[in-house]
Order: sequence, then C-alpha cells, then structure tokens
Amino acid sequence: MRYATTFAVALVIALPVAAHHSDAGLDMESVIAFEGTVAEFIWRNPHVYVTVETTDEPGESIEWTVQRSGLNGLSRRGWTRESLATGDRIRVRAHPAQDGRPYAVWQTIERVDGVALDTAAAAQDVTASTSTLAGRWTANASELASYPGGFDGFFRAQLVLTDKGKAAEAEYEPLSDENPESTCIGRPTPAALVSSSLYLLEIQIDDDDETITIRSENFDEERTIYMDGRGHPENGERFTTGHSTGRWVGDVLVVDTTNFADHRSPYQIGVPSGAQKHVVERYRLVKNGTRIALEFVLEDPEYIAEPLTHRRELIYSPHMTMFRFNCDPEAASRFVRE
Repeated sequence: MRYATTFAVALVIALPVAAHHSDAGLDMESVIAFEGTVAEFIWRNPHVYVTVETTDEPGESIEWTVQRSGLNGLSRRGWTRESLATGDRIRVRAHPAQDGRPYAVWQTIERVDGVALDTAAAAQDVTASTSTLAGRWTANASELASYPGGFDGFFRAQLVLTDKGKAAEAEYEPLSDENPESTCIGRPTPAALVSSSLYLLEIQIDDDDETITIRSENFDEERTIYMDGRGHPENGERFTTGHSTGRWVGDVLVVDTTNFADHRSPYQIGVPSGAQKHVVERYRLVKNGTRIALEFVLEDPEYIAEPLTHRRELIYSPHMTMFRFNCDPEAASRFVRE
C-alpha cells in the first residue's frame, strides 16, 4: 500500500512543538498536509487520537492515525471530547512516521466547514504572587528554547553520552513494547520539570510531617521529599521516582534524588538510567513571588558522559486546574508497530 497521498507535501523544516511522548520514531523535522474525513476521535491520555480517512487520486482509501499530546494540554487550548465527530471533514498538518506508515503527530487540525478549533493556550495570570513555593506552577513555552521533537529533541541536544549510552540509544526500538510508555510507565525526574510547559506542577509543603510533595500531571507522578534530615536508603532499595531528600539553603530548596529503579528510556530516546542516576534540583522564589527559578543537574556516569544542567522559570498559576492523567493502556500502546 502507498502511504503518501498526492496532495501531501513534505516540508523539511525545523519546528517548535510541545513536549509529548512517542516523538521517537516520528520525523519531527518534516510536515505533511492532507484533507480527509474523521473516522474516530479518541479523547484519552497519554494521547488524543484522530483516525482520518483520505482518498488518493486513483481512488485508494488511506486511513491515517494522527496523535497529539494528552487531553491535559489540549483542554487548556479549548479542546473537548466534542471538538471533532465522526464524519467531520478536516485539514491536517502533521509530522509523519519515519517508517512510512500512515501514522503521524499533528501540528494543526482545521475543520473544512470553517469552525475554528482553538489552539492557543489559556492566558497566564502573571500578576498572581505568593510567599511560599507551595502551589501550582507552569513554564511558559515561549520563554524556552525549542527543539525539533520537543521532549525528545531537548535531550538529544543536551545529553553527552558514554559509549554505553550511545549503544543503548542505537539499539532502541521506540515503536515497540520496549518503549516503557506503551504500558503506561512514565518518565522519572527530571521529566516532569522538562515537561512543565505542558503539564502543571504542584508543590505541597507539610511542615508537621517534614515532607514536601511534588506532583506532576504527566503520568500522575508524585514524589515525596523528606526534609527531616534522613539520608538515602543504604540497603540498595530503589524506586520508580527515586528517593528524594531536601534541605533549605537560605531561601533555596535543594532536592537530592538517587536510588532510581532501572528505566529503559527516561529521556524518550532509548538512553536508559539505572543505579548511578543522580538529580539535584534547586527552587527559589523570584520576581516578588510570581515565579520560581528552577535549576536541575542530571548525572548518570554509566550512560551520560557529562552532567546536564538546565534552568527555567516557573510561573505561579493558582487559577489553573490540576488534571488527572489517568493513562489509558489502549491509547498508550496504539503507536506500537505491529
């Protein structure tokens, strides 16, 4: 079967995109365009999917599966489960799969009947301020460097790999069940921080229990930071999100996380992490309590040859709703190549 339609145009350009999973296996530097009829609209996490039926000039019907990031980010852009319906005619611009099959991640979707589909994020209230790190926070994507592929592109550009890391990346098959997210296994720290322009972060401070909890909408990640002076487990016990301890250095919260469980692709590019992974985060209120200055340093000498340091600002966003991710196994595995 031929997978390209006669009206699809490939444009070899680099475009900024929002961070979402399964960019691996997709050509995020090319764009195709086509028009077709909606056969199915699936409103679930970790992907929202649209199945689009197109017809080539000789009359051959082609069924495209196009994905987008989860419903959290789309909801903030005005989308709902009623935004598309079976039978709607739409125009699609999308990044195609590298293997040529009719699978893509959409850049834009327009209704042919002229009904607009909102794509702009809700305005951020930059006037809200606080005197504590507690609350809901998000990054402004327009303030950050953009990379083809979003989340994937960030780590491809930033990570300096060891030979073992390079070999693991080369051997990785992202369109198979080797990809942890095909079974709703999320990415541990610092993934939630890198994804903070799309998924909200929430910080909860419990002085009585001497803990701080950091939650992310992305795969409903929740980390407990122990502030009582304890060290990391010495018995080798390891955890999916690692083991986090924290301390205050003046007005800066310093979080130290180790004891990560093995993960095949925490950066979504096939570079694993394991027992030597170590992340240090620093949080400090700035700009009269309207923002957090965030910095993290990622080390994993088994796979990463040099530490990765990243800085960004998070905007205090108490008006924004914290959505549950509720990963759906069927939607999570749909990108797997049979």
